[in-house]
Amino acid sequence: MSNSTTFTTIMQTVLKEDEVKEIVKSTGYLDTGRKFTVYMLFQFLANAAFGKWSGYRAGVDIAASCGLPTVDRTTFSKKASSVPFDIFKRMFDLLISKCNRKTRRKLQLPSDLLLIHSTTVTVGKARLPWATYHGERSGVKLHVAFDATLEIPVQFRETIGTVHDGPIGEKLAHSNYILVQDRAYSKVSRFDEYSQRAQFFVTRIKNNLELTDSIASAFEENSNITCDITCKLGSVNCRSKKRFRVVSFQDTNGNEIRVATNLYGTPAEEIAEMYKARWAVESFFRWIKQNLNVPTLFGTTQNAVYNQLFTALITYVVIKWIYESAKPLVLPCKSLSIKRFVRLLLLRDLPLEWKLALLSCLEKYQVNKIPIFG
Repeated sequence: MSNSTTFTTIMQTVLKEDEVKEIVKSTGYLDTGRKFTVYMLFQFLANAAFGKWSGYRAGVDIAASCGLPTVDRTTFSKKASSVPFDIFKRMFDLLISKCNRKTRRKLQLPSDLLLIHSTTVTVGKARLPWATYHGERSGVKLHVAFDATLEIPVQFRETIGTVHDGPIGEKLAHSNYILVQDRAYSKVSRFDEYSQRAQFFVTRIKNNLELTDSIASAFEENSNITCDITCKLGSVNCRSKKRFRVVSFQDTNGNEIRVATNLYGTPAEEIAEMYKARWAVESFFRWIKQNLNVPTLFGTTQNAVYNQLFTALITYVVIKWIYESAKPLVLPCKSLSIKRFVRLLLLRDLPLEWKLALLSCLEKYQVNKIPIFG
């Protein structure tokens, strides 16, 4: 039973070798490795994220204890650098395509929330000469579209650290969602475009953005809302063509936050709550950096760097699934936080109740071949 609930076995159940082979074939990449294949590289990188390996050398020493074959460091390094990172992006897309969307919503909204944000991973300038950032640093960015209901990233883009967030955020937009964004994505012309194509959004605007032709709306006096108006945004030289709603409110520290939106029938208090939900993507970035080894980049090429980062995202999605799927099958008195769950899974010391719950989830997936989320 213990071997059936190891992290390696879980990953092999969720993403099967035949599925990865089909992805490799579709990209035209010739996988010449007979023993250390693309699928095996994926298993190594997933365990590297989960077990916080310090590098290629450390990984080959730990591999056997994770149920992986023995390889030398050079083989691991060369494979990570040679496999096109588009393969790992498609593996992520395959995993997300198995998700069933949750039907229950906490708020009666026209759509679920899609939280758009980015994080930067920096290293010394000499490490990634193709990704120079600021000063003596190099850096790459992960731009993520995060489903607030499922609490997982559903889409992402990779860039070097100097690329501005705004244009990438436009590529992550999806009309089935309400976009929730910070000030980096605030642009008057972008708001007009969103409204033209029926894309709902809640975006924080800069404090010095001019508001003209404003019409005030009523709001609850005892709430944290300080202003609710409709107006045009921007100066004379760059003013929005359409009118937008601007809601101002105070955060927990008493700071005033202004957001622009094209949601007109939703109470101002709910608009404020939507923006506050953006904290979930901040927590996600913090979690993967603390728990999935994201700041420790093993290689120096684009393939090596992005393959490692994309595998970390895949690992997060799988961990989130197995935890959320198993939790309802365990008595409340035996409940574990996700942090404690990850630690015990890593140590192979999960309580019997959780092992049985995991086995039930994995067996149901294997036998019925149903989507693993939902």
